Amino acid sequence: MEYLFTFLEGIASFISPCLLPMLPIYLSYFIGEDDKKTSKALINAIGFVLGFTIVFLLLSIFASQLGMIISSNITYIKIVFGIIIILLGLNYMEIFQIKFLNRSKHIHADTKNLNFVKAMVFGILFSISWTPCIGTFLSSALLLIAKQQDMMKGILLMIVYSIGLGIPFIVSVVLIEKLKEMFNFIKKHYNIIKKISGIILIIMGIYMIFG
Repeated sequence: MEYLFTFLEGIASFISPCLLPMLPIYLSYFIGEDDKKTSKALINAIGFVLGFTIVFLLLSIFASQLGMIISSNITYIKIVFGIIIILLGLNYMEIFQIKFLNRSKHIHADTKNLNFVKAMVFGILFSISWTPCIGTFLSSALLLIAKQQDMMKGILLMIVYSIGLGIPFIVSVVLIEKLKEMFNFIKKHYNIIKKISGIILIIMGIYMIFG
């Protein structure tokens, strides 16, 4: 169940209100000047995903270590973490606002003549600058990892989260023309999607408390 939750959180991070509108810009970085070389764009997208995955894995190791440190009070910590995740869900549904989770800090990277290595560095910078933007779901995933008290499982959970966030980037590069209608559909029904995403977080918080 934890793996399903973290995978859904990764996908929900992708369609967050400050990330999805920026997708065309990211895709233009991956594709570069020659928009006919889909293979090059795909390699750049994979490098980008690998870059932010590295940073998120480091965060997961820290979260796992924190979980081990607080293991003696894990029953109470589970309740606190669960309540936090429920609050994150309520924030995402806009029932109330947690301001620092709804801001993002942009870091400009050199994306000219992007290649695999540059794309990976770009992904690392992305993970740092956009963490507040996707903070609701990333924080939830890290809290779940801390609860596990198992570093290897924590790493696996974060890999699943990164796959959920990364797959849409890669698929978007390959099917950029065919996905335009889907992205328009997401934008059109964004309020409903946000509410569903918030409900997923609330369910996850309840699961953490009583699971």
